[in-house]
Amino acid sequence: MKHWKLFMAALLSLTAAPIMQSCDDDDYPCYTDYVPNALVTLKTNSTNGEFYLQLDDETTLWPTNVKQHPYGGKEVRALVNFRFEGDPKDHPANVHVNWIDTIRTKPMAAPLGTADDEIYGNDPLEILKDWTTVVEDGYFTLRFSTRFGGTQVHELNLVKGEGPYEVVLHHNAHGDTYGQMSDGMIAFRLDQLPDTGDETVDLTVRWMSFSGEKSATFKYRTRK
Repeated sequence: MKHWKLFMAALLSLTAAPIMQSCDDDDYPCYTDYVPNALVTLKTNSTNGEFYLQLDDETTLWPTNVKQHPYGGKEVRALVNFRFEGDPKDHPANVHVNWIDTIRTKPMAAPLGTADDEIYGNDPLEILKDWTTVVEDGYFTLRFSTRFGGTQVHELNLVKGEGPYEVVLHHNAHGDTYGQMSDGMIAFRLDQLPDTGDETVDLTVRWMSFSGEKSATFKYRTRK
């Protein structure tokens, strides 16, 4: 999603990759085709150039109806709607992709010490407990909620904290803090954290909420 596209718009957006599946009964809409059923990373195979979806740390999906990366080979996180073709237990599993809607995907920002709040902002937001708030495949993807007045583009940045597996989420609303609460999504590549090897560690995320500083812990393993 470009910048801070609202989450509800993402649920209904079919413009990113209009690969729609028709219903068996044309008299009734297929509502399940209009909502995302997976959060993935869009990737390209370095050996043969084929486009594929990384579902989680272990599961790969091969689209049978999309042969070329729809975004020029750029690796990004995305919401998708798909259906399995064949046995879902196959590795990789063949799938038919109905649509793709990309999520704003960023690298981590450079830590600036005591200047982090000044440069990256410290405006409040809420990280929502949701199936799309997850650490997997080397990314921290989150659904969040904050006040949008529509007068400025908000910025989110993820900065390495004091501990080896601690990150701080910064929000700069550029003064746009008086609108209604609305949701958005964003993803960060966890490319500045130490390699965990084959171990799974606790990743602590800290942020400023509307009720003060908060933190949450996620399981993290460096992607292979």
